[in-house]
Amino acid sequence: MSDTWVDVPDGSHFPIHNLPYGVFSRPGERPRVGVAIGDFVLDLAGVSAAGLLDAPDRGGVRDWFACDALNAFMAAGPRAWRATRERLTELLTDSAYADRVRSHLTPRAEVTLHLPWRVADYVDFYSSQHHAENVGRIFRPDQQPLTPNWKHLPIGYHGRAGTVVCSGTPIVRPCGQRKAPGDPAPTFGPSRRLDIEAEVGFVVGVPSKLGEPVPVERFREHVFGVVLVNDWSARDIQAWEYVPLGPFLGKSFATSVSPWVVPLDALEAARITPPAQDPEPLPYLRGGEGLDLALEIRLNGTVVSRPPFAAMYWTPAQQLAHLTVNGASLRTGDLYASGTVSGPERSQRGSLLELAWNGAEPVKLEDGSTRVFLEDGDTVSISATAPGTGGVRIGFGEVVGTIEPARR
Repeated sequence: MSDTWVDVPDGSHFPIHNLPYGVFSRPGERPRVGVAIGDFVLDLAGVSAAGLLDAPDRGGVRDWFACDALNAFMAAGPRAWRATRERLTELLTDSAYADRVRSHLTPRAEVTLHLPWRVADYVDFYSSQHHAENVGRIFRPDQQPLTPNWKHLPIGYHGRAGTVVCSGTPIVRPCGQRKAPGDPAPTFGPSRRLDIEAEVGFVVGVPSKLGEPVPVERFREHVFGVVLVNDWSARDIQAWEYVPLGPFLGKSFATSVSPWVVPLDALEAARITPPAQDPEPLPYLRGGEGLDLALEIRLNGTVVSRPPFAAMYWTPAQQLAHLTVNGASLRTGDLYASGTVSGPERSQRGSLLELAWNGAEPVKLEDGSTRVFLEDGDTVSISATAPGTGGVRIGFGEVVGTIEPARR
């Protein structure tokens, strides 16, 4: 791709090679769809109304963007996604359009960012072998770290779509039942073991029919783009409730996502061969590529981990295939997340549960304080970058949340 006529700072997460989609508003105006370019947001509703976006398919494109969610555009499918991306690239690289497009650029510092799409369903997986083994060693030290099914299928659970929130939304410490192993009976109160889970999420654009599985090779026909996810976890509530049916209130109180959806087409240079799988999975799970994403977790400004997404055992395409193999249908706006991203090194663990080894190895911050789990007032930021075309790196921005005291 050519350089853009927009002034993009060196090292920006949002060069011309990226062009992620989001929803923003200016003071006194209604939310609308935009694209991030450098330190600016391009107003797609305004560009469309000015006649600068061609309709790639049936009808016009204005209704896709003059609204408070990406769902209509995501449902339009890969042909529309590609055509729109190509046209936006043309508008932002050909200086002949600069005078007409410049008036539709607003500094990102002057806008409010919103949840970029209406979430239909939410599924969270458990696809990092390093994370699963760490958790197994912590909680089942006398047994094999992986459960017998782990290498045969992508394990997951259904979350709560209504508590998926945009980056920047305060996270209220949840209350619930807790029972430590030595306690004679459960007690009720605020979680004492509030944790993070650094994850990568995949946003479904094109739905599927009930009863028809989506095979691995059709992943790109349905998935629109990628976001960062922090699947906040109350480990004490989770530990008491999850047997025998799995996570519930320990997970459902909040899940934060980044405000920019990076389209799959921006991640072509990040496609990699995933780690070898042994034993070979069943035929419906064979195939799919990994993504070379580099995550970074900051706790109160201190970098505490840099998890590598390239190390994930189960791929996004395999997760989608397993999610639908029983005939469950996809809906526009579905979100499914990778599960905690952890690497083989201590500095690559994606949760405080692992980083502090369940409290045995406190994490030291730059201010001299330590953490084993989150305290009220703590701020967590997760960011990520990936190889982009032309030898540049592109980014996802960040997903941020600050812990507020419990309300009861």
